Amino acid sequence: MNSVWRNWAGNEEARPSRVLRPASTEDVATAVKDAVRDGLRVKPVGSGHSFTGVAVAPDVQLRLDRFDGVTSLDAETGLVTVEAGMPLWKLNPLLAAHGLALENMGDIDRQTVTGAVSTGTHGTGARLGGIATQIRALELVTADGSVVSCSPAERPELFAAARVGLGALGVITRVTLQTVPLFAIHARDTAMPVAETLERAQELADSHDHFEFFWFPHSTTALTRRFTRLPGDAPLKPIGDLARRFDETLTNVAFEALNRVGTRFPGCVRPSARLAARLMSSREWTDHSYKVFPSPREVRFHEGEFAIPREHAVDALRAIKRWIDEHDERVSFPLEVRFSAGDDIWLSTANGRDSCYIAFHQYHRMPYQRYFRACQDILAGFGGRPHWGKMHDLDAALLRPRYDRFDDFTALRDELDPAGVFANPYLDRVLGPAPGAGPA
Repeated sequence: MNSVWRNWAGNEEARPSRVLRPASTEDVATAVKDAVRDGLRVKPVGSGHSFTGVAVAPDVQLRLDRFDGVTSLDAETGLVTVEAGMPLWKLNPLLAAHGLALENMGDIDRQTVTGAVSTGTHGTGARLGGIATQIRALELVTADGSVVSCSPAERPELFAAARVGLGALGVITRVTLQTVPLFAIHARDTAMPVAETLERAQELADSHDHFEFFWFPHSTTALTRRFTRLPGDAPLKPIGDLARRFDETLTNVAFEALNRVGTRFPGCVRPSARLAARLMSSREWTDHSYKVFPSPREVRFHEGEFAIPREHAVDALRAIKRWIDEHDERVSFPLEVRFSAGDDIWLSTANGRDSCYIAFHQYHRMPYQRYFRACQDILAGFGGRPHWGKMHDLDAALLRPRYDRFDDFTALRDELDPAGVFANPYLDRVLGPAPGAGPA
């Protein structure tokens, strides 16, 4: 029996007929050529942190954990080239040792670089884009086993598409990133009334380098998070070990316990959510950026997220709250709200517009389908684009009008991979099948 691969959330699985662990670009090219010869499809997989089936391998799974080195690093220019399997948690201290840092990050660091950029992973910061905007060059293995490079000067259209390529254009083998000098962040978590948070959301997003907030829908309190960037040699005041352990216990062990109670006794969900909101404490600390951006996530959950034009943020959140109240929905996790600058990447969720990201979660043991469908429908009404690595059920027909370059992307996919070597059921749904693809 073939071994079973499952993603972090446990909602996607695969039974690949062939599992390979390439250690070089040449190994990847050989794996692709062999798969084509045998009539098999190929998907690379990183850390499995996508909630969608974007990385599910129907036939050949490429596990990239042996392909995770730094191939070049220039401390003067900040250009750093890494191999496909490099995880963010490993890359960040390597950069810091050379006085460098990623310009922006998301709120976890478990992903590989290629997994993060391929699905459009982003952080928060009204003047900053997602991780893919930091890419300066890519190397890919295409469906015929060729190794190609792209950048703004070399195959610029491929570069514009492949930075958020969903794994549909080829297997990314190397990524060149533009890093910045190492910097610190002064972080301030503050509990605020929800009404005030919504009233001031746009102002707070504009007046801080990074701003986000969390809102348990059954509570009238939000936790706001404000980050101010400081020079790398600024005095650090990190969270102490004791305080960190207490925080991790509170946010993981205690929160897990509250969710388990809510799963067994649904009537406890609302008071548990209100208790969790009250336990969100105000605090301040200063540390290097890569130690501030990510947070440990031990409690398993399902997640969806949509990007909408940022001017609609408050109306969208109020609409979700109304639906929860009207339908007596029990939601144990907070809504997470972040902001990002627009970009020019073809399938980036921030393409062509400054965006607000609204993420909705539910504990993995609790029913989520009705709530997630409602959030999807509400956010679609505000021009929402789903995060490619988070749960949604939209297809190509519904996604096409949301992206000006959608047809350009699929045309390039059809040119590079007409037989669907890199396809899987998720990509067939969101992009449409490749023209020469056989049955799934």
